[in-house]
Amino acid sequence: MITFVPTPIGNRADITQRALSTLQDADLIACEDTRHSRPLLKHYEIDVPLISLHDHNEQQRIPEIVEKAQQGLNIAVISDAGTPLISDPGYRLVQACIEHQLEYTVLPGPSAVITALAGSGFPCHAFSFDGFLPVKKGKRRKALEAAIESGKTALFFESPHRLISTLEILSDIHPQLEVCVARELSKKFETYHRGSANDLWAQFKQRAPKGEIVLLINPASITS
Repeated sequence: MITFVPTPIGNRADITQRALSTLQDADLIACEDTRHSRPLLKHYEIDVPLISLHDHNEQQRIPEIVEKAQQGLNIAVISDAGTPLISDPGYRLVQACIEHQLEYTVLPGPSAVITALAGSGFPCHAFSFDGFLPVKKGKRRKALEAAIESGKTALFFESPHRLISTLEILSDIHPQLEVCVARELSKKFETYHRGSANDLWAQFKQRAPKGEIVLLINPASITS
């Protein structure tokens, strides 16, 4: 069995009992970054062998993991935070499980995307998530324009170093577009900043953002 296990996005207490049981009972845990995951596992007194599984080695690591699963080992897969595969490694491994008819399951658990959506106050009945916004301004603008045209609440991961630039682009596209910047979700300094693209651009120019950010836009605010 290969089990994809969500881990907390910030607050360690958010891990589920089933996730802990799965990690404790695993013969091997595949981590995005063993250095990042080891403190969490140590906190819960989980002493299981670790191997790395990240974007740069996933393709090469898969045959080894598949072989171990075929030998009967229980393998848990975790990312640095949240649910594996969601802008994190794991997609190729799921495909390999299907190809080799290996039993696998995905546990429910923490997700920055769903947490941000629920906390934003934006429409939740239809939404899109498109991972990290492009680094280049031209491509970023096209991605934001497409999201606005979709009419659905749109979510992106964004770097704090690019957020001001992104808000400037949104302000140029439509200054009154409703935007939410969800920052440091589940952590001590969690904040939701809501307002027009123009207002949030002005706000963050005065005080540069820090931490992990989910950016949400509400096209319904200009189309309704």
